[in-house]
Amino acid sequence: MLFFARRRRLRWADIAVLCVLMFLMSGFLAPTAGHAQPPDDAADKSGEPSAAAKAPEPQPAAKANLFKHIVVSAGPFFGPVLLLVSIGLVALIVLLSMDLRLQVAIPPAFVDEFTETVNKRKFREAFDLARADNSYLARVLTAGMGRLQYGIEDARETAYHTVDSVKTSKEQLITYLATIGSLGPMIGLVGTVYGMILSFMVLSQPGKTPNPQDLASGISHALVITLLGVSLAVPAIFCHALFKNRLNRITMDTANVADDLLTQMYHNSKRPASASPEVRAVAATSAKPAEA
Repeated sequence: MLFFARRRRLRWADIAVLCVLMFLMSGFLAPTAGHAQPPDDAADKSGEPSAAAKAPEPQPAAKANLFKHIVVSAGPFFGPVLLLVSIGLVALIVLLSMDLRLQVAIPPAFVDEFTETVNKRKFREAFDLARADNSYLARVLTAGMGRLQYGIEDARETAYHTVDSVKTSKEQLITYLATIGSLGPMIGLVGTVYGMILSFMVLSQPGKTPNPQDLASGISHALVITLLGVSLAVPAIFCHALFKNRLNRITMDTANVADDLLTQMYHNSKRPASASPEVRAVAATSAKPAEA
């Protein structure tokens, strides 16, 4: 069982998935910073107001809150759309992280119990055990054992077809990650183009000199949508490659283990059943008078 013990260790890929989830749930928050005003001298020694009181120094502007700026820039349309897409992305990552695990696809307890049942030549119980289990391996074994009466090659071919069928059903969820990875930047690009159009409409008004500060603010709000779209695309593309490689590995291991168990069951079914100790004792007793 060293095959399963080696895979119970925490892999770096699982740690990377947790980091991606933490990145998606964390906000871009920057504290508001400000400077306190220095106290003004009310009067000098002569009782007259000081020069600093007559001409106060200009106060530095406080830094804008980045999180508030992002929320305002998202707007009532692109904000909810990107929020729904991000919630769907987190749900897909959590679902695939729980489903695409080797211990779930190939349960060690099921393999031990199935092997022990087959060695005891309880083939009907082994078939019922595989049919009652919902793991990847059990579904493959159930399909293969249904064709085992026609030969081991026919059972293997059926098992391989079942492996491909289950793999295809799991690839559908992984494909949604690639869709989000492509859709996120497109949504951001649409929002940015829309914001740039509004900014240049202000710039093109005749007879008016646009305020550069207002123009820069409009461009900043437009670029925030692109930032949010790219922030969705990066973890989606990473998780798509991660889960696709993990599914290929699980599929290969499932096919190998299923082939071993089907071969073991086939040879046990062809092997003649050994006589019990009571039968051997009766046979030995009946043979003694014949020898005498």
